[in-house]
Amino acid sequence: MYKKKSLGQHFLTSPAYVRTIADVVEITPDELVVEIGPGEGVLTRELLARGARVVAVEKDSRLIPILSETFAKETKTGQLQIVEGDALEFGLPQKLRNKDYKVVGNIPYYITGALLRSFLSAQHQPKSLIFLIQKEVAERIARSKKESLLSLSVKVYGEPQYIKTVPRGAFSPAPNVDSAILRVESISRANFKNSDEEQRFFDLIHAGFAQKRKLLRRNLEDVLGEKSAETLQKANIPENARAEDVPLQKWLQLFSI
Repeated sequence: MYKKKSLGQHFLTSPAYVRTIADVVEITPDELVVEIGPGEGVLTRELLARGARVVAVEKDSRLIPILSETFAKETKTGQLQIVEGDALEFGLPQKLRNKDYKVVGNIPYYITGALLRSFLSAQHQPKSLIFLIQKEVAERIARSKKESLLSLSVKVYGEPQYIKTVPRGAFSPAPNVDSAILRVESISRANFKNSDEEQRFFDLIHAGFAQKRKLLRRNLEDVLGEKSAETLQKANIPENARAEDVPLQKWLQLFSI
Protein backbone atom coordinates (compact mmCIF):
# COMPACT_ATOMS: atom_id res chain seq x y z
CA MET A 1 0.00 0.00 0.00
CA TYR A 2 1.15 3.55 -0.79
CA LYS A 3 2.14 5.30 2.44
CA LYS A 4 0.82 8.79 3.11
CA LYS A 5 3.62 11.30 3.70
CA SER A 6 1.10 13.64 5.32
CA LEU A 7 0.56 11.05 8.06
CA GLY A 8 4.27 10.39 8.55
CA GLN A 9 3.81 6.71 7.76
CA HIS A 10 6.87 4.48 8.03
CA PHE A 11 5.71 0.92 8.67
CA LEU A 12 7.93 -1.32 10.77
CA THR A 13 8.68 -4.45 8.74
CA SER A 14 11.45 -6.17 10.70
CA PRO A 15 10.08 -9.21 12.62
CA ALA A 16 12.97 -9.03 15.08
CA TYR A 17 12.20 -5.45 16.12
CA VAL A 18 8.47 -6.19 16.26
CA ARG A 19 9.23 -8.95 18.78
CA THR A 20 11.54 -6.62 20.70
CA ILE A 21 8.81 -4.01 21.10
CA ALA A 22 6.34 -6.65 22.24
CA ASP A 23 8.93 -7.88 24.75
CA VAL A 24 9.25 -4.36 26.15
CA VAL A 25 5.47 -4.11 26.66
CA GLU A 26 5.76 -7.09 29.04
CA ILE A 27 2.26 -8.39 28.35
CA THR A 28 0.40 -10.49 30.86
CA PRO A 29 -2.56 -12.60 29.65
CA ASP A 30 -5.71 -10.59 28.98
CA GLU A 31 -3.90 -7.28 29.60
CA LEU A 32 -5.36 -4.19 27.91
CA VAL A 33 -3.04 -2.53 25.38
CA VAL A 34 -3.86 0.57 23.34
CA GLU A 35 -1.90 0.49 20.08
CA ILE A 36 -1.39 3.79 18.25
CA GLY A 37 -1.07 3.58 14.46
CA PRO A 38 -1.25 -0.18 13.84
CA GLY A 39 -0.76 0.33 10.09
CA GLU A 40 -1.20 -3.05 8.44
CA GLY A 41 -1.14 -4.88 11.78
CA VAL A 42 2.38 -6.30 12.10
CA LEU A 43 2.77 -5.35 15.77
CA THR A 44 -0.95 -5.92 16.39
CA ARG A 45 -0.54 -9.57 15.46
CA GLU A 46 2.34 -10.02 17.89
CA LEU A 47 0.47 -8.33 20.74
CA LEU A 48 -2.58 -10.52 20.16
CA ALA A 49 -0.44 -13.67 19.96
CA ARG A 50 0.90 -12.86 23.43
CA GLY A 51 -2.58 -12.69 24.90
CA ALA A 52 -3.21 -8.94 25.01
CA ARG A 53 -6.62 -7.37 24.52
CA VAL A 54 -5.91 -4.65 21.99
CA VAL A 55 -7.62 -1.37 21.15
CA ALA A 56 -6.00 -0.29 17.87
CA VAL A 57 -6.37 3.38 16.92
CA GLU A 58 -5.76 4.07 13.22
CA LYS A 59 -6.22 7.44 11.47
CA ASP A 60 -5.78 6.23 7.87
CA SER A 61 -9.25 5.15 6.71
CA ARG A 62 -7.71 3.04 3.91
CA LEU A 63 -6.23 0.68 6.50
CA ILE A 64 -9.42 -0.03 8.43
CA PRO A 65 -10.80 -2.63 5.93
CA ILE A 66 -7.39 -4.32 5.80
CA LEU A 67 -7.19 -4.58 9.58
CA SER A 68 -10.81 -5.72 9.82
CA GLU A 69 -10.25 -8.50 7.29
CA THR A 70 -6.87 -9.57 8.68
CA PHE A 71 -8.16 -9.79 12.24
CA ALA A 72 -11.77 -10.80 11.63
CA LYS A 73 -11.54 -13.61 14.18
CA GLU A 74 -10.03 -11.43 16.92
CA THR A 75 -12.53 -8.62 16.41
CA LYS A 76 -15.39 -11.12 16.55
CA THR A 77 -14.19 -12.58 19.85
CA GLY A 78 -13.59 -9.10 21.27
CA GLN A 79 -9.85 -9.54 21.72
CA LEU A 80 -9.31 -6.68 19.26
CA GLN A 81 -11.21 -3.44 18.86
CA ILE A 82 -10.35 -1.29 15.84
CA VAL A 83 -10.98 2.43 16.22
CA GLU A 84 -10.79 4.76 13.24
CA GLY A 85 -9.65 8.14 14.44
CA ASP A 86 -6.91 10.53 15.52
CA ALA A 87 -4.91 9.27 18.51
CA LEU A 88 -4.61 12.86 19.76
CA GLU A 89 -8.37 12.94 20.17
CA PHE A 90 -8.69 9.40 21.47
CA GLY A 91 -10.43 8.58 24.73
CA LEU A 92 -10.74 5.10 26.20
CA PRO A 93 -14.16 3.56 25.58
CA GLN A 94 -16.44 4.02 28.60
CA LYS A 95 -16.39 0.34 29.57
CA LEU A 96 -12.57 0.36 29.75
CA ARG A 97 -12.02 3.57 31.71
CA ASN A 98 -11.65 1.88 35.08
CA LYS A 99 -9.13 -0.67 33.82
CA ASP A 100 -5.33 -0.54 33.81
CA TYR A 101 -3.82 -0.29 30.36
CA LYS A 102 -0.56 0.18 28.50
CA VAL A 103 0.11 2.24 25.37
CA VAL A 104 2.37 1.17 22.52
CA GLY A 105 2.94 2.43 19.01
CA ASN A 106 5.16 3.20 16.07
CA ILE A 107 4.12 6.83 15.95
CA PRO A 108 4.63 9.64 13.40
CA TYR A 109 7.67 11.71 14.36
CA TYR A 110 5.86 15.01 13.99
CA ILE A 111 3.33 14.32 16.76
CA THR A 112 5.70 12.69 19.26
CA GLY A 113 5.54 15.49 21.81
CA ALA A 114 1.80 15.93 21.49
CA LEU A 115 1.11 12.19 21.91
CA LEU A 116 3.39 11.89 24.93
CA ARG A 117 1.69 14.83 26.63
CA SER A 118 -1.77 13.57 25.68
CA PHE A 119 -1.35 10.17 27.33
CA LEU A 120 0.90 11.14 30.23
CA SER A 121 -1.41 13.94 31.33
CA ALA A 122 -4.65 12.03 30.64
CA GLN A 123 -7.16 11.79 33.44
CA HIS A 124 -6.79 8.00 33.31
CA GLN A 125 -3.05 7.53 32.79
CA PRO A 126 -1.54 4.34 31.33
CA LYS A 127 0.59 2.00 33.47
CA SER A 128 3.39 2.32 30.96
CA LEU A 129 4.00 3.79 27.53
CA ILE A 130 6.22 2.35 24.78
CA PHE A 131 6.75 4.45 21.65
CA LEU A 132 8.98 3.97 18.63
CA ILE A 133 10.20 7.51 17.95
CA GLN A 134 13.05 9.43 16.36
CA LYS A 135 16.36 8.40 17.95
CA GLU A 136 17.48 11.97 18.60
CA VAL A 137 14.25 12.76 20.45
CA ALA A 138 14.48 9.59 22.56
CA GLU A 139 18.05 10.51 23.52
CA ARG A 140 16.98 14.04 24.43
CA ILE A 141 14.25 12.67 26.71
CA ALA A 142 16.08 9.79 28.39
CA ARG A 143 19.84 10.24 27.99
CA SER A 144 20.80 13.89 27.64
CA LYS A 145 22.40 15.77 30.54
CA LYS A 146 20.56 18.85 29.30
CA GLU A 147 16.83 19.19 29.96
CA SER A 148 14.15 20.44 27.57
CA LEU A 149 10.46 21.22 27.78
CA LEU A 150 9.76 17.76 26.38
CA SER A 151 12.10 15.85 28.71
CA LEU A 152 10.71 17.60 31.80
CA SER A 153 7.13 17.08 30.59
CA VAL A 154 7.83 13.34 30.45
CA LYS A 155 9.93 12.99 33.62
CA VAL A 156 7.43 14.81 35.83
CA TYR A 157 4.95 11.97 35.17
CA GLY A 158 7.20 8.92 34.85
CA GLU A 159 10.61 7.36 34.33
CA PRO A 160 11.78 7.39 30.68
CA GLN A 161 14.15 4.68 29.47
CA TYR A 162 16.01 4.47 26.17
CA ILE A 163 15.58 0.80 25.31
CA LYS A 164 17.05 0.15 21.87
CA THR A 165 18.03 1.82 18.61
CA VAL A 166 16.00 0.75 15.57
CA PRO A 167 17.80 1.44 12.25
CA ARG A 168 15.99 3.18 9.40
CA GLY A 169 16.27 0.02 7.29
CA ALA A 170 13.75 -1.72 9.57
CA PHE A 171 10.97 0.42 8.07
CA SER A 172 9.13 0.74 4.76
CA PRO A 173 9.55 3.30 3.40
CA ALA A 174 12.78 3.98 5.26
CA PRO A 175 12.83 7.31 7.11
CA ASN A 176 15.82 9.65 6.84
CA VAL A 177 16.91 9.00 10.43
CA ASP A 178 17.16 6.09 12.86
CA SER A 179 14.51 5.47 15.49
CA ALA A 180 14.55 4.21 19.06
CA ILE A 181 12.25 2.43 21.48
CA LEU A 182 11.36 4.70 24.39
CA ARG A 183 9.60 3.31 27.46
CA VAL A 184 8.05 5.41 30.22
CA GLU A 185 7.38 3.50 33.45
CA SER A 186 5.90 4.32 36.89
CA ILE A 187 3.46 6.84 35.43
CA SER A 188 1.56 8.90 38.00
CA ARG A 189 0.73 12.40 39.28
CA ALA A 190 2.69 11.87 42.49
CA ASN A 191 4.57 15.16 41.96
CA PHE A 192 1.36 17.19 42.17
CA LYS A 193 -1.17 17.61 44.97
CA ASN A 194 -3.85 18.91 42.61
CA SER A 195 -4.52 20.20 39.09
CA ASP A 196 -3.59 23.77 40.08
CA GLU A 197 -0.09 22.63 41.02
CA GLU A 198 0.15 20.71 37.76
CA GLN A 199 -0.75 23.85 35.80
CA ARG A 200 1.66 26.03 37.79
CA PHE A 201 4.51 23.62 37.13
CA PHE A 202 3.95 23.78 33.37
CA ASP A 203 3.53 27.56 33.43
CA LEU A 204 6.88 27.76 35.22
CA ILE A 205 8.88 25.54 32.86
CA HIS A 206 7.35 27.22 29.79
CA ALA A 207 8.44 30.58 31.17
CA GLY A 208 11.88 29.18 31.99
CA PHE A 209 12.43 27.97 28.42
CA ALA A 210 10.81 31.01 26.76
CA GLN A 211 14.17 32.31 25.53
CA LYS A 212 16.85 29.64 25.64
CA ARG A 213 19.80 32.04 25.44
CA LYS A 214 18.64 34.00 28.46
CA LEU A 215 19.59 33.10 31.99
CA LEU A 216 16.84 31.31 33.88
CA ARG A 217 16.39 34.12 36.40
CA ARG A 218 15.72 36.55 33.53
CA ASN A 219 13.13 34.28 31.94
CA LEU A 220 11.40 33.70 35.26
CA GLU A 221 10.98 37.40 35.99
CA ASP A 222 7.72 37.24 34.01
CA VAL A 223 6.19 34.82 36.53
CA LEU A 224 8.22 35.45 39.69
CA GLY A 225 8.83 39.16 39.31
CA GLU A 226 11.70 40.79 41.19
CA LYS A 227 11.99 37.75 43.46
CA SER A 228 13.25 35.45 40.69
CA ALA A 229 16.92 35.63 41.78
CA GLU A 230 15.97 35.16 45.45
CA THR A 231 13.74 32.18 44.62
CA LEU A 232 16.53 30.51 42.62
CA GLN A 233 18.86 30.98 45.57
CA LYS A 234 16.36 29.30 47.93
CA ALA A 235 16.23 26.32 45.56
CA ASN A 236 20.06 26.18 45.41
CA ILE A 237 20.05 26.91 41.68
CA PRO A 238 23.11 28.90 40.49
CA GLU A 239 22.37 32.50 39.51
CA ASN A 240 23.90 31.98 36.06
CA ALA A 241 21.96 28.76 35.30
CA ARG A 242 19.97 28.33 32.12
CA ALA A 243 16.72 26.38 31.99
CA GLU A 244 18.38 23.36 30.35
CA ASP A 245 20.85 23.06 33.24
CA VAL A 246 18.15 22.53 35.89
CA PRO A 247 17.04 18.93 36.63
CA LEU A 248 13.45 17.97 37.39
CA GLN A 249 13.82 17.86 41.19
CA LYS A 250 15.10 21.44 41.22
CA TRP A 251 12.16 22.58 39.09
CA LEU A 252 9.78 20.87 41.52
CA GLN A 253 11.52 22.54 44.42
CA LEU A 254 11.40 25.88 42.62
CA PHE A 255 7.67 25.85 41.96
CA SER A 256 6.89 24.81 45.54
CA ILE A 257 8.70 27.78 47.12
